Amino acid sequence: MTILDGKKTSNDIKDEIAAEVEKIKKRGEKIPHLAAIIVGNDGASLTYVNAKVKSCERVGFKSSLYRLPNTISELELLDKIEELNENDDIDGFIVQLPLPPQIDTQKVLNAVDPDKDVDGFHPTNFGKMALDMTSFIPATPFGILELLERYDIPTKGKHTVVIGRSYIVGRPMSILMGRSGFPGNSTVTLTHEFTKNITQITSQADIIIIAVGIPDFLKAEMIKDDAVIIDVGITRVPNEEAKKGYVLKGDVDFENVSKRASYITPVPGGVGPMTVSMLLKNTLLATERHKKRNSEKNRK
Repeated sequence: MTILDGKKTSNDIKDEIAAEVEKIKKRGEKIPHLAAIIVGNDGASLTYVNAKVKSCERVGFKSSLYRLPNTISELELLDKIEELNENDDIDGFIVQLPLPPQIDTQKVLNAVDPDKDVDGFHPTNFGKMALDMTSFIPATPFGILELLERYDIPTKGKHTVVIGRSYIVGRPMSILMGRSGFPGNSTVTLTHEFTKNITQITSQADIIIIAVGIPDFLKAEMIKDDAVIIDVGITRVPNEEAKKGYVLKGDVDFENVSKRASYITPVPGGVGPMTVSMLLKNTLLATERHKKRNSEKNRK
């Protein structure tokens, strides 16, 4: 069994991006700039956003953080998004989820300029991804593809079972694993809360990608020997013996499943660190796209 080390792979990617930024600086070109909007004081959201800001510093990106009150109206938030859309210095930005109940999340995500949507959530980017066109791939699925590629895990002709159908992970993964190319070319089954006899399906899978938010959902008896297991879940489970009063658990019963798997991602340290790195990679891609578009405009 091989551990898919997301922490190490993520650091490798950050080193590669930092080297690219150094080249950009030497050429005297514009430094990539990633911005984030966060609404309210959700602890987990603040942790994620701060990790993104630190990662920007590490690779040499410019970063901006816009902290807005929990009481903000939908219209005020949309105005802030429009301001960032029109700011030519910002290459990409994210709106950290979840948003407070008075705000329509989909309306907000739709308002982000698709060319700056480095989270890959805009319908334009999702549609292009589904059609195998160049687009921003959502950061978590992008990170999973990168892990499969860097560990050279065969996907062609394999049976991939995706558990969970969120538009952030499950649905995009089901599309990406079935696309032409590597990683891809696999036969995909998308399962969810209403799937009957799920063990019958998972026990036939060569690759399982799970994102349901239920700790230890995937048990050893649900998989076949040598399956590849990608665990996207991360939940705080109360534990009085732990120093923080909780432990982090994935959707996979790691202790038992790891004894049968050929490859497996740990939690924490698997898919999680990859998400931030791929957000940076999308921002670098956005910078290159904007540079290309500007040079074409200048030629005209």
